[in-house]
Amino acid sequence: MNLFRKPVTWVVAVLAAVVLSIGLYLFQPWRLFTTVEVNEALPAVPAPAAPAPVASAPARTGAPAIEELAGGRFRSHEHTTEGAAKILRLPNGDRVLRIENLSTSDGPDLRVWLSDQPVTDDWYSVGKGRTLELGHLKGNKGDANYAIPAGADLDVLKSVTIWCKRFGVSFGAAALA
Repeated sequence: MNLFRKPVTWVVAVLAAVVLSIGLYLFQPWRLFTTVEVNEALPAVPAPAAPAPVASAPARTGAPAIEELAGGRFRSHEHTTEGAAKILRLPNGDRVLRIENLSTSDGPDLRVWLSDQPVTDDWYSVGKGRTLELGHLKGNKGDANYAIPAGADLDVLKSVTIWCKRFGVSFGAAALA
């Protein structure tokens, strides 16, 4: 008797294919073996136009500097994560989160979040408090810049995390001191 002639075999085969498809969509296991490298330069913002020089005032030379407001090193959580995070103030007053030398796993639906939670060994803690999403992770290797909205309260948001939104877990986080 041929097993493929029974309707129950076809039903089980279709159900197995559906379950496998859903599992592949959710977990995307191939992303453990992929790398997306990004190498963005430091943001460059032109200095505001200077007023006309006054005869007795000495001329200023050089562009205004980018100011580092806070920074920290990443700590591994769900996946090994290395690199540094810095909050920078640009000459025009805009603020940017700069992630440098990042090295972590690629994964489904990775986001960059600022959080009010301290960085601990708990992979879930940084997602439990107040958070501010800065966007999708641009790449799991390299250097990237993320604009911080003008209204963001950096006195409260004291850590950054690479957050897997699909599974609600931190890949790695850095305290910003």
